[in-house]
Amino acid sequence: MPAYNAAGTIRASIDSLINQSFNDWELLVIDDCSSDDTVKEVEKLIEETSGYDIRLIKNEENRGVAYSRNHGIELSNGEWIAFLDSDDMWERDKLEKQIKHAKELALNEGLIFTGSSFISKDNRRLDYILHVPEMIDRKSLLKQNLISCSSVLVSRKLIMKYKFPEGIKTIHEDFAVWLDVLREIKIAYGIDEPLLIYRIASDSKSGKKSKAAVMNWNTYKYVGLSAIERVYYMLHYIINGIMKWGQIGRAEKWE
Repeated sequence: MPAYNAAGTIRASIDSLINQSFNDWELLVIDDCSSDDTVKEVEKLIEETSGYDIRLIKNEENRGVAYSRNHGIELSNGEWIAFLDSDDMWERDKLEKQIKHAKELALNEGLIFTGSSFISKDNRRLDYILHVPEMIDRKSLLKQNLISCSSVLVSRKLIMKYKFPEGIKTIHEDFAVWLDVLREIKIAYGIDEPLLIYRIASDSKSGKKSKAAVMNWNTYKYVGLSAIERVYYMLHYIINGIMKWGQIGRAEKWE
């Protein structure tokens, strides 16, 4: 769990892990030099929940979310890695269902992701579900990134080969990683249930989609797509994005 100035949301995020039906886990919170009470909140929670394996790691300087995730992966001990952003939450059976699915598929190295429900900045659940396919390949993912980072469960052996690009603020670093991973494993597996509760940030709600689009274009370039390929997939990205955020926007208004 990378964390930066997340004092207002991190307790709910960690609580959603503590409440998981699957309880054989460790949590590494990587604080990226927060200037608010994030560290105090985590330290207080660790003290209150002494029976759980929760560790707080403090970056010596602000290094960004990619470094924080990579650092957490390096310090981890489990066979499987899950990412949970400090403002998102999980449904109670999220890990249990993913671990079960991995066993059913007999995966030694693989990536499993889930669908998402959405919550507003002021904790209102929205009437919208992001559905995901049972399987997705690299070409399909290029058209729309349906792999939300906080929904991912990935084998440690696999993710150790593909680090999050550090120090590049102009790309979607998690999208770049999934695209690189799918060069090797060919297929990622989805569970079409909203097991991730994704919090919509204020910059998403205010309509700053142009920046995300530029970052998406830059991600295509970063992973080696030609100019023609970037244009082709960007058209799909724009159409799918309009449909997705149109539905989310209507859901917010209905609420």
